[in-house]
Amino acid sequence: MAQRHHELTDSTAAPVAEDALTGYLRAQAVEFLRALRLHQESGGAPYGGGGAAGRAQPRAGGAGHSPDAARALRRAARRISGTLHTFRPLLDPGWSEQIRPELSWLSGTLAQEHACEARLERLLLALHRLSGTSPTPPTPPVPSSAPARQPADLTEAAPVGAPTPTSPASPTATVTAVTAAATLTSPHPPLPDRAHLTVGAVKAGALLDRQLNLARTRAHSAALQALGSSRFHAVADQVAVLASEVPLAPAAVGADLRSFAAAAEERLTDAVVALPLVTAGHPYNAEALVHGLSPDPAPHPQDTPWHQVRLLLRLHRYALEVLHNGDRVPVDARVLAAGEALDRHRDAAEAAAAAAQAARTPRIAPATAYALGVLHADQRHEVEAARYAFQRSWQKQTVGTST
Repeated sequence: MAQRHHELTDSTAAPVAEDALTGYLRAQAVEFLRALRLHQESGGAPYGGGGAAGRAQPRAGGAGHSPDAARALRRAARRISGTLHTFRPLLDPGWSEQIRPELSWLSGTLAQEHACEARLERLLLALHRLSGTSPTPPTPPVPSSAPARQPADLTEAAPVGAPTPTSPASPTATVTAVTAAATLTSPHPPLPDRAHLTVGAVKAGALLDRQLNLARTRAHSAALQALGSSRFHAVADQVAVLASEVPLAPAAVGADLRSFAAAAEERLTDAVVALPLVTAGHPYNAEALVHGLSPDPAPHPQDTPWHQVRLLLRLHRYALEVLHNGDRVPVDARVLAAGEALDRHRDAAEAAAAAAQAARTPRIAPATAYALGVLHADQRHEVEAARYAFQRSWQKQTVGTST
């Protein structure tokens, strides 16, 4: 990272003019429009362009959208939005501040369905690993026209001779059950009581499947509504204009893009320095478990700075793409490992939150609450493992570039 920062700030290197910025934004706008056409061909709402008069209504029977199209739209929207953020002093402020939040809204909306599906798969596989049961295949999402099913009463009797946790309605009781099952502060926590966990794993998997499939169905409907809304068509109109003309500010004339890319890298470095890497050096952070199963459903405050670093790393990568005329920059293996660790951190943190949310469901059986508590602890352990992996990769990177 230090070597790359030197390259970005080296005064003897050739400056990168604003043409690189306009070329990159135009290319990403073309990718956006190409993905939009793929969405239309897959049965989504056709886009007429040119204002409301040119927009057709969704086709009859167009009940879905292509995952590839949604992924490509999300990727192009992220890159345009991130580039507008990094190089905002060089762009027309009125136009930039208007379109950037809309692109973030679109990208976030399209990401929810895939996130729910991946989270469910992760949790079911973890339940299988912890309990030794067969993984329950995720059920297909409920059609948007069908009424949402209410969670069934999952009350069940504990087997004779099995340990009985305290009331499942209390998050503290779940924490007590998990703590009794494993010493979570040890580097390698022992497996929980497999017999008791197996009893609740099936019901816990069914509860997670029901809740996350409902969330996935809602996210699917929200994505379809977003892609057919006037708000999306307004964004598509602006991106279509961007494909041919990039509104630049007067400050863009003669500007060197390397200084803005270097500033993005410095923000990333400062954010990493502020991370509690000492805490990340421990195999497990028990404080995160207690907070995750508390009555407060807010995200754990320890996770926020790590998510911010992940975002800044993405912005840094996009800035390098701009400097290299849109080509994918070869990423150092250590930097790639750091990015993968942050992705795993995000996935595990969100999965742990989903398990904790399921544990707060009223009237679930003690064995079900026990299994969800163990699952939550397992995912928080994955969070700490990802932090530790990031720490190791980042330290290797720092040492390697400073010698």
